[in-house]
Amino acid sequence: MIEILNDDQLARAREAGALVGSILQSLKQRTTVGVNLLDLDRWTKQMIEDAGAVSCYVDYAPSFGRGPFGHYVCTAVNDAVLHGMPHDYALADGDLLTLDLAVTLRGISADAAISFVVGGGGGGGGAGATASAASDLAMIDATERALAAAIAVARPGARIGDLSHAIGTVLSDAGYPINLEFGGHGIGSTMHQDPHVANDGRPGRGYTLRPGMLLALEPWVMADTDVLVIDEDGWTLRSAIGCRTAHTEHTIAITETGAEILTLAR
Repeated sequence: MIEILNDDQLARAREAGALVGSILQSLKQRTTVGVNLLDLDRWTKQMIEDAGAVSCYVDYAPSFGRGPFGHYVCTAVNDAVLHGMPHDYALADGDLLTLDLAVTLRGISADAAISFVVGGGGGGGGAGATASAASDLAMIDATERALAAAIAVARPGARIGDLSHAIGTVLSDAGYPINLEFGGHGIGSTMHQDPHVANDGRPGRGYTLRPGMLLALEPWVMADTDVLVIDEDGWTLRSAIGCRTAHTEHTIAITETGAEILTLAR
């Protein structure tokens, strides 16, 4: 299903997007060394409920997961990259954390993700730790630049392949392998809709974008592989070789003149 939102629905999408962006930024500010992933989940639950919104994750049970997910935010640490299930783990200095959040507010959903290094990023200090932090930041930057590149070409008349190509060009030029199993997606009254937006592709191919479409674009990479493995929890996806990962996502609306980012923190 591909939805085309009317003006009232787009107004509600902006509200949902602003909520997602503000919750993610609040969580980032509260994430310090020693914070437990279960604390992040608890704080997220409270902020969602205080806003009168509904989690897209708690009852989420797709075919690829061992559902329902049962938590309010995805917390992927270090070599985990997607669908990270919160568990009893206290974050350490230098951990690379990805937070992925989707909520529904007044009938419209929004979805976004951020990656960042916890604490000073030193991990105990030393040249090796410094190099690791620099590598993490470069990888995060690549996903952010890839997302910006896709947003820049998102406009009425563009094709999904144009967005995929823009993402893939940035990621491959930065030296990262690209996994095509999971990527961006349409979004609207439900979290996951058509079309699928792969993180690489051929320009001029795929569905033609129209005003009123919502897309969740999400470049993600693993430092040295494109192969994923799944944890025993049935959800958390990790690098097959234990390398670090990064993931950045925004929900955008296609407008008459281009794309509007909905999930920026207000």
